Amino acid sequence: MISRAYATVNLLAVQHNLARVRALAPKSKIMAVIKANAYGHGLLRISEALKDVDAVAVARADEAIQLRNAGYANRIAVLEGFVCEQELNDLEKFNLDVIVHSRGQVDILEKYVGNNKISVWLKLDTGMNRLGFKADEFSDIYQRISSCCNINQPVSLMTHFSSADDMESKVTETQIKDFNQAVKTYLGEKSIANSAGIISWPDSLTNWVRPGIMLYGVSPFSDRQGIVLGLKPAMSLHSRLISVKTIESGDAVGYAGTWISKASTRLGVVAIGYGDGYPRSAKTGTPVLVNGKRVPLVGRVSMDMITVDLSTQPKSKSGDSVTLWGDGLPVEEIARYSDTIPYTLLCGVTQRVKVETVNF
Repeated sequence: MISRAYATVNLLAVQHNLARVRALAPKSKIMAVIKANAYGHGLLRISEALKDVDAVAVARADEAIQLRNAGYANRIAVLEGFVCEQELNDLEKFNLDVIVHSRGQVDILEKYVGNNKISVWLKLDTGMNRLGFKADEFSDIYQRISSCCNINQPVSLMTHFSSADDMESKVTETQIKDFNQAVKTYLGEKSIANSAGIISWPDSLTNWVRPGIMLYGVSPFSDRQGIVLGLKPAMSLHSRLISVKTIESGDAVGYAGTWISKASTRLGVVAIGYGDGYPRSAKTGTPVLVNGKRVPLVGRVSMDMITVDLSTQPKSKSGDSVTLWGDGLPVEEIARYSDTIPYTLLCGVTQRVKVETVNF
């Protein structure tokens, strides 16, 4: 059966982007962020493409355990850590790095008796105000963690940027300064930089960097595309025309008839919709590639289909190839037309979209 909506993931592009990380942060170890099914690209296939990194990071323990069960042997950090002793036991069992960000976790660690020592990353909250300890409590927490006999010493130290994608903001400079000030007397390895930090904030390059979106060829900045930053897009989303017809002037198209043809128009129907992960918020005019050439989306996105104006494609026919994003049509551009961010689009590709691995 021919899949109508499908995606390709180019592993050579991922490796190219990893090389770009290494060029920008040559003295840092790399913790590749592959949470959320590797930003929609496939956890296991991306971990294989990134097998030479020093560590990977996922959000939750079940992602890490899946990697271990698949034979992934490198360090794995679980960014959300644990909330109970049983979860901590699972992290220890599978030899996973633990991010410690709350007093409740410290209480559990102090009482925990396991078979193996645990590697810990202690998180400092420098302004994200999500996870982590404030500077005025950090010294006390560090001492408590350092006194735990079941933890590898010295513990590692990290923080997370809130606004590194905004080059006009002073917040990132303040976060770097506050982190360095808070941890200057501690021996553990340190990590600050995410993708935006790696690319544009050299003062954030410490012992470890944590690239995420840039590994998939996508820019972390709203005003620049990945290709401008020397990155290659890893995912392309495709489908096919399943119908081509002519509508007359005054005909309304799609749910609620939000687009009305001003002249006789050649209309194409593409077999993809929000049920596949194409954004329902995509506006009329959003570009789509039909046989490699741009045409505009018209009308509302529905669950299984979109419609496009084929006036500039007189020879197009049912079965012709369609690209929704990928080479020649950056996902950043589609995100802008859809009032969202590329992360949402990549992570939102649904299970009914067949994913193929390519190397070119």
